[in-house]
This record gives sequence, structure tokens and C-alpha cells, in this order.
Amino acid sequence: ERIEAERPKQAERAWKIATAYARRMADNLNAASRIGTMCPSVMISGAGNFPVKKKEKQNAASDRNFAEFSEIQRYLSKLEGILRGKEVIRADDEDAIILLEEKISKLEAKQEFMKEVNAYYRKHKKLDGCAELTPEQAGKIEEIMRSAWNNGGQPFASYTITNNGAKIRRLRERLEQLKKEKCKETTETEHSDLGVTVKENIEEMRIQLFFDCKPEPEVRDVLKGRGFKWSPRNGCWQRQLTDNARYATKQVMAKIKEMQGGDAE
Repeated sequence: ERIEAERPKQAERAWKIATAYARRMADNLNAASRIGTMCPSVMISGAGNFPVKKKEKQNAASDRNFAEFSEIQRYLSKLEGILRGKEVIRADDEDAIILLEEKISKLEAKQEFMKEVNAYYRKHKKLDGCAELTPEQAGKIEEIMRSAWNNGGQPFASYTITNNGAKIRRLRERLEQLKKEKCKETTETEHSDLGVTVKENIEEMRIQLFFDCKPEPEVRDVLKGRGFKWSPRNGCWQRQLTDNARYATKQVMAKIKEMQGGDAE
């Protein structure tokens, strides 16, 4: 609800994550209850009749359920990231370009802010009077400087500025790549000899492989090894649409052809 109020553009995605979290948590809690009844207590069965193997199975099931519980908690981290504006921007988001531009703008403002504060400190050897900071902020930064050993004698360490600059460059590269991809059109290439249709889905920003019939286990292993995942919703094997994905697709097709006894070229 806070995301809906503060970041309305992300509300739909947030509700999907929240719904998935609720559904999986319900299943996990139900499973925990079921697992708890798999084996009677030693107080009931007695030590002599205690089913050791059944208890071992119960413990193994409980461990798996707890591991799943820990995984489910990642949904909460995703929601917190969206609320703080630190979520991963998905290529298939219709506002991905806008969100990337906003993120780059914020990082550039942060970069300029850190440089200005450092420059003021180099000149005046203090932060009092720095136009970029409130007195409270200046006092807090100076307190951190006194206790820090790795900031190089300045408010913001050089590595902090360097890392932020590197992040800006990576996001700019991703933005340019995404703009280039978004300008293209969805295409489909049918490989009837292999029973596979390759689709470059621009709307979903996915490269998708549709099989005429369920692929054999060894083919599925090849797909998984090249980063493809099964999408029940789309009925295909897919991964994010990038140049690396295109190369991986060529590898998959060549491997399938080789398995079928054809030329791997």
C-alpha cells in the first residue's frame, strides 16, 4: 500500500510480488503442518517402537521446507527495494527506459554532490558552511570521518566516488542497449527440421524457443545450461533478450542439430 501511494507506477508489479509471497507462504505453512504429523513423538510410540527412518524423512522434509521459507523471504526484499527505489529494473517493464534514466539522473546528482562536498572540505578543512549540507548533515559526516580509517581524509572516500561512477557507466550502457532493442520489431524464425521456432519478443524483451513437442531430457539440460528457463505462461523456453542470449540460442540450435545427427554448423 505504501508503494501504491508513493510509487504508483510500480504498484501493479508490487501487488504481483505480494500476491506471490502470500500464496507461497500459505503453501509453506501448510507443508510445515503436514510435515509435523509425519512421525509420532517418542513420548507416544516409546523408545523401543520409535520409527527412526520415518523421523529421518521428517527431518529431511523439514529442512527442505525451511530452505524454501528462506527463499520466499526474498519477495519481501524485492518489495523493500521497490519502496526505496533500489529495485532491479526489468527489461520487459514498459517504463524500463524511463526508470533507467531516472536512476542514472539520481546517481549523477549523487556523484556531483559528493565531489562538491569533497572540494569544499579540501579548501576549508571543515564542512561548516558547506552549501550542499545542513548543519546536522555536516556534523554527522565529520563524526563519521573521525571514526573512519579508510576515507582518505575526506568526507567521501575516492573508492565511493569511483564505484558510483562505474555504476553510472554500466547503467548508461544498459540504457543504450535497451533503446536499441526497443526500436526493433518482434521476429519469428521457424526451424522445421528441428521442430523449434525462435521468437525475439520485443514486447516482453525475451528470446523464446517454442518446441513442436516436449524436448528430451538431454535437450532440456542444454537449454538450462545456456540460461533458458521454462515459462508455463508462455509455453516456451526463454531468457532475457540480449546479444549474449542470441549467441546462446545459436549454441542451443547447433547442439540440437548435432543430437539429431545433422550438421552442427
